[in-house]
Amino acid sequence: MSSSWWGIAAAVFVAAVLLLAGVTKLALGEQWRSQATGLGVPRAIAGFVPIIEIAVGAVLLVQWQRHLLAWVAVALFATFSALLALRLAHGQRPPCACFGSFSTRPIGVGHIVRNVVLIAAAVLAATL
Repeated sequence: MSSSWWGIAAAVFVAAVLLLAGVTKLALGEQWRSQATGLGVPRAIAGFVPIIEIAVGAVLLVQWQRHLLAWVAVALFATFSALLALRLAHGQRPPCACFGSFSTRPIGVGHIVRNVVLIAAAVLAATL
């Protein structure tokens, strides 16, 4: 399998995660915004997060501007990870809400590890 196929596969994986995250957040509606503000996301921005995830995921899925959008995904996952790390550093463990109603457990180090894996996949999509 050539390296470009690995990049495509990584982009599809990242796209699927972003689409799932965005759609499940939208399905929660106002509950998502409440959970997001509990994580420290400004309320004015919280409503845009699922839309951005869906848009980036959709564009990655069709492979349009894959390299550029994969770097956008890296930035998203890095931002999410920093937010989680900040909450954990302050001893706060609100519900993740990363995948809507599928992720109601309090945040922990495992959430950051998951994001590191997603960052690695997005870097592969951006560079291969």
